[in-house]
Amino acid sequence: MKIRDMSIGDYTNAYALWLSCPGIGLHPADDSREGIARFLDRNPKTCFVAEADGRLIGTIMAGNDGRRGYNYHTAVHPNYRGRGIGSALVQAAIQALERLGIGKAALVVLETNADGNVFWEKQGFTVRTDLTYRNKTLEQTD
Repeated sequence: MKIRDMSIGDYTNAYALWLSCPGIGLHPADDSREGIARFLDRNPKTCFVAEADGRLIGTIMAGNDGRRGYNYHTAVHPNYRGRGIGSALVQAAIQALERLGIGKAALVVLETNADGNVFWEKQGFTVRTDLTYRNKTLEQTD
């Protein structure tokens, strides 16, 4: 298994991977090719893919606002789970954020994503019960 920087050339395979993983929330604007390209342009050294057997089998996209890091679309193909690939991707992203001087990372997991919530708990990410997450869509999609 090899971990490397993610590029927009990985988009088609990454999107197919995300679709194969129940619990990944996708949005037509945010997760379009253009949306992912914008994210990768802003975060070229904090997004990674895992490859094995000549195929893309895992992703993590991390970014930051200068103070805090945020993880998105952490996924491992169901046939490759339980081998430490997700943990390796998380460590790659955390180390990349630390090199940028970021000392805290956060993420959002859908409440219904039981596997995802167990995974993130094992990675040391705790649940915040003192917050209400709010969202407003600024761009309407067709």
